[in-house]
Amino acid sequence: MSYKLNKPYEENEKINFIVNYNHNMGLKIEETETAIYALEPYEIIVNDSVVDNSVEYQSELLQREQERIAMLNLTAADVERAIYKAKGMDFDDVIALLEAQPLSDNGEPLVNIKELKIELKANNFYRGNPYINLVGSLLGFSNTQLDEFFETNDYTKLMDTQV
Repeated sequence: MSYKLNKPYEENEKINFIVNYNHNMGLKIEETETAIYALEPYEIIVNDSVVDNSVEYQSELLQREQERIAMLNLTAADVERAIYKAKGMDFDDVIALLEAQPLSDNGEPLVNIKELKIELKANNFYRGNPYINLVGSLLGFSNTQLDEFFETNDYTKLMDTQV
């Protein structure tokens, strides 16, 4: 719910408004030619009127969360250790599994093994790297499991949850 202080106002009224609604309540302060507003994160000002911008706000929050998750990273040792604990495989086993996969319809391997070997030599693995999804999918990990693993570095997030 937004709050509004119409102009003209005294300087102490403005200060009290900002302290009350921004400092105490955490609302966003925006000033126009006619008033000063205290807005919820999903509200915007359009032609001196408060507009509920929930859909765009939720979309922006989702985009920020996706960007944050993509930047989560773990060391190569963290990832290989987790795969070993969850599936009993190390990186060499993953490569062997990929090499045993049938070719795609156009006769090409599903994964460029040389590129993957280079990726596996990296010091840090970023959640946003497409090879993470590819290898994770091959090993039976869902995107949610991978997100939670990268968030917590807890290999049990990669364990089957089905009973």
